[in-house]
Amino acid sequence: MAFHKINVTVNGGLEQVVVPSNMTLMRMLRESLSLTGTKNGCSAGECGACTVLLNGEPVNSCMVLAVESDGASIITVEGLAGDKRLDPIQEAMIQEGGVQCGFCTPGVLMSSRALLDRNPNPTEDDIRQALVGNLCRCTGYVRIVESIKKAAKKQRVTP
Repeated sequence: MAFHKINVTVNGGLEQVVVPSNMTLMRMLRESLSLTGTKNGCSAGECGACTVLLNGEPVNSCMVLAVESDGASIITVEGLAGDKRLDPIQEAMIQEGGVQCGFCTPGVLMSSRALLDRNPNPTEDDIRQALVGNLCRCTGYVRIVESIKKAAKKQRVTP
């Protein structure tokens, strides 16, 4: 098996990682970098629990090979909070009860952050479309959608 030395920026920090050719981005994050917030739900790109931002775009990290991320910028759920403050979407999920079992939450947060980065004033349809790749078995999405609406309002008024 071939191994590759890759350079990636993860949550703002430069990382140099040696990975086998067949290692997924999800496994690299979890096993090589100990970033276990990215969840392994299905390993087939169906559930969205492993969603991370790759160069600003949400991707199922179980479907991306680690070597494909060489030179890329990756944000995981661990990278959302900064300066000892939660991201507005994290705060809203807590306040609105958008979290139940929590397994889907990291992926939902990352898909939500990507949506709010590209569309700071999404409609409910925009929100539901952004979450189409994130499966939640607990909430029925109502509180998740309300959380994203609240986060959108909050980030518009926060300097």
